[in-house]
Parts: sequence; C-alpha cells; structure tokens
Amino acid sequence: MTQQQPLAGHVVISPDKFKGTLAAAEAAERIASGVRRAAPGVVVRVLPVADGGEGTVLAALAAGYRRVETVVSGPTGEPVRAALAVLEGTAVVEAAQASGLTLLPGGVPAPLNASSYGTGQLLARALELGCTRIVLGLGGVACTDGGAGLAQALGVRLLDADGKDLSPGGAALARLRRIDPGPLADLLSGVEVVVAGDVDNPLLGPRGAAAVYGPQKGADPEQVAELDAALAHWADAVAGVTGADLRDAPGAGAAGGLGFGALALLGATMRPGIGLLLDLLGFDRALRGACLVVTGEGCLDVQTLHGKAPAGVAAAATGTGVPVAAVAGLVELTEAEWRAAGFAAVLSLTELAGPDAPPGAALARAGELAERAGELLAEEFLR
Repeated sequence: MTQQQPLAGHVVISPDKFKGTLAAAEAAERIASGVRRAAPGVVVRVLPVADGGEGTVLAALAAGYRRVETVVSGPTGEPVRAALAVLEGTAVVEAAQASGLTLLPGGVPAPLNASSYGTGQLLARALELGCTRIVLGLGGVACTDGGAGLAQALGVRLLDADGKDLSPGGAALARLRRIDPGPLADLLSGVEVVVAGDVDNPLLGPRGAAAVYGPQKGADPEQVAELDAALAHWADAVAGVTGADLRDAPGAGAAGGLGFGALALLGATMRPGIGLLLDLLGFDRALRGACLVVTGEGCLDVQTLHGKAPAGVAAAATGTGVPVAAVAGLVELTEAEWRAAGFAAVLSLTELAGPDAPPGAALARAGELAERAGELLAEEFLR
C-alpha cells in the first residue's frame, strides 16, 4: 500500500465564532477535522478570526499571542478576571473582557452607572508590560460613558463642582466641571492606539451611542435622553481640554462612546475590525500557497456583507485565485448575494441537519455538522 502524497497547497480554516454554539477556535478545529477525514493528505492551517468584537483576544491567542491575565473592575465595579493578548510589543485588548454585557451581576442592566473603567485597566496593564502598540477591540459593552471610565483608569481625574471625583457611569458626566489629564500624555508617549471598529455612528443624536445602543443595555427613553445630554456635556469638556471636537467622528459612538474616548483622549486611529485583525493574525502569510480557504459564522446574512469576518476573509483572498467557502449555522443570503461577496460555496448547518430535524437540532449538533461541512468542502474542492 503506497503512502498518499500531500495535496498541492494547504487549506486555511478561518471562521469567526458561531455565537451561542461554537467559539471560533472550536469551529475551526471541527471544520478542520472534517477536511482531514475527507482529504488525509492535505495540510490544514487553523487560524480562527474575529471582527474586533467579542472573541478578538481568543483569535489573537490562537495565532500565537501570549495570554496575560489580570483582575479588573467589571462594568459595575465587581472584580472580574480578564485577559489580553501580547506579542512583540503589541497588545490586543477586548473591551468586552472587562466591561461586557455578559459580566453584569445577575444579568441586571445598569445603563446609567456601568463604566468602562476595567477596559482602561487593561490598557494600563498593556502599558506596564511595555507595549507600544495597543489594539482595542470594541463591542458588547454594558456602559454608555463615552470612555470616561477608561480615562479615569489611566489617571485622568473627572471632577464635579466641589472638586470631587465623579462616580462611575454615563449619567454622572452631567455633573462634570473639570478634567485633570494627570499623567495621560506621559503614559501614552510613543504609544500607538488603534481601535478596531466597524460602526460609523457619531457620539450624539439619533444615531449616537445612547440612542442606538442604550436600549440594548437596558436604557428606557428617558434614560436615553439623560445619557445623550450627559455625553454632550462630556464632549464639550473634552474639546475644551484637547482643542479638538471629535463628537461627530465616524465611530465615536461605538461601544457606548468608547470610540469617542479613545479617539479624543488617547489619540487613537480607527480601522475596520476584520481588516485590522487579519493583519495582526498574519492571514496574508497563511494564504500564500493555499488551495482553499474556509470561513464562517453563526448566520450569514446582510450584516455579513458590511464588515463582518467572513466577508473580510473573502475580500482578503480576492485576486489570489484561492477559492473561499463559508460555513454558517444559518444562511439568509441568496446565492447571487454570497457569490457577489466572493464565496465559491456556502454550506448551512441547518440544511445539513436535514429537513426533518426538530427545531434547534443544528444548534445542538453544531460541532458534528461543522465537521460534516468540512468533509463536503474537501470532497468538492480537494479531489
């Protein structure tokens, strides 16, 4: 019996998370298992990805970054254990690790009082480690404080009329009278901060942080109005200190205004999340010599076409001649739409579960079905 020869080229497996069922790394490994079973001679490179939101640190760790754990303040002040990813002077920080909605005690919303302080503590830890480039992934946070808590964690003092430090949360910003930048400029000297973000919302108004994202964090209409007014006061004060008014900058309203705080106070630049993450993870290097790329996420829909990870992976492979296939729990795009986005094939776990499967079967069997999808794609593209 002769040994099977390796196939020409390798396969890159780069899905995002299948929210609620499979983490990106698990999805990648299950798809890879299916590919290897159907094409045992192929070399498979597993490189899970993220679009800058939840899962960003895990994707960096899977690509070889070092995990650094620390205890920080959660969105309402409770201690939480969070991680950042570090490699050669670059730190990847994920706001959801410290200030995420999922960290609210008992899941009880705190729209007026939740703070981004813990995210600032993660940045401070990166600076302590000597990192000179910090990538901040936004999304999934519980706070609408315009990045005020982040600034406080870095030594900025926000003072009321009595000279006392403001309490945490966006609502307290209405009482702000003076900003003392403290050591911020020295801390950030020689440091580049890059925000991974995919929304272009301004800080204020009907498309702003409070109006668009506040209800998702439990804010009722009166609280949305209160937060928007407090953020306007915050923007006025920050402009008075920095000399630049960035309230209308694209992305300022991201993550409860964390985008604004990073842009205005940290001098950050903003880049599309998936493009930035693919650069950090070395996707271009992994793509060289590949014969197939497989990406995916929980639901392939119109949102996918606007900066989410699978579309970013397909765009990055455009012009290389390497086919890109997608695996998704549910596919809502038409074939014309997904082909126009650069996918050569799309598989749905829901369809693979079969027409007679009970509701929720695809979720319960997501790992098994992801392996089957890997097998089918190998049979189609590698034989």
